[in-house]
Formats: sequence, C-alpha cells, structure tokens
Amino acid sequence: MPATAVPPPRLLFAGLALLAEAAHLLWELQQGGIVSHHLLARADLPAVSNAWGLLVLPALAAWAAGGWPARRWPWWLGLALPLLLGAGLSLAFAMKLGALTEAVFLLTLLLALLLPAHRAETLLGFVLGMSWTFGAVLPLLVGGLIALLSWALRGAWRRLRTAGAAARTAARRPGSAAGRSGPASAAAATTPPAR
Repeated sequence: MPATAVPPPRLLFAGLALLAEAAHLLWELQQGGIVSHHLLARADLPAVSNAWGLLVLPALAAWAAGGWPARRWPWWLGLALPLLLGAGLSLAFAMKLGALTEAVFLLTLLLALLLPAHRAETLLGFVLGMSWTFGAVLPLLVGGLIALLSWALRGAWRRLRTAGAAARTAARRPGSAAGRSGPASAAAATTPPAR
C-alpha cells in the first residue's frame, strides 16, 4: 500500500455496516416483519433471523478493516468482486432463475480457487452482497466454507510450488547427485551400491 494511503478505521466501517443493516431491518419491519430463513430452505430445520445481521455485519466489517493496511493492493479490490458476485447470486435467486443462480455460484467457486477468497474483505463483500436477500448469517456460513476451500487449495498449491522450486534448485546445485552431468555420473546413478 502506498505510504500516502490512510487505512480505513475499524470503528467507522463497523458503524457504517451497523447503520446499513439497521436501515435494512427497518425496511423489513415496515414490510411485514423481520424475515427469518430456514437452513437449507427446509421448514423442519431451524430458522435464522435477519436481526443477527446487527451483530454479524459490524463485527465482520471491523475484522476486515483491521487487515486492510497490510495489503499490497487497494483493499476495495478484494471487496468489490465478491460483493458483485453475492449480489448477483441473490438477485438470481430472488428472481427464481435457477440456472443463473447455479452458474453464478459455480463461477464463485471457480474464482475462489483462482483468487484469494479466504481474506476477510472478500468474505465481507460476499456477505454484504447476499445479506439483502438471505440476511447475514447464511451467507457467512456459505462464504466461510468457500473461504476455507480457497485457503486449503491455495495453501496446498503454494506448498507444492515451493517444494518443486526447492527440488529444481537442488538439482541445479553443483556437487549434488542430481546436478552432476556426464557419463561417470550417469553410470554412478544407474549402478547399485556394492554390498
């Protein structure tokens, strides 16, 4: 991050998230009551109220804002794409466009494998984008699973890439068995040791 950039304060973003969620809940209250969503959209499973967003969104915003000063690129880039994907997923679901909902969700999973979707601002963007349709808790659960998948797969890829680079470096190092060349080293590599 450039030295002139001022990191966004945690309390400011937590306050903005609280105000936005309070406005959303007041609107829901005037439309007939605060909505609750059943897990997996099944009536026999527990329902989660959208009112939990008053706790979840400010806490998530404060947590995400704490990591922004350490980022090498602008923090809003990690927030914008998941916000758009979450809003697109919510809009497709609300309009009952099953094929589009499925396509946006699969795109989200694919991008989570390619991009660092395990960062706090990414999770915040996804939850914010979906909260107007599903509340804050259900998107947090789904986004948390996507973030965990991204973290695990990207971490495994990073370890494989590091191990491969270390093996290539060792192979090029003079004096190592893999670094020797010529007929004598080839014969030594294929001849078993004497007993």
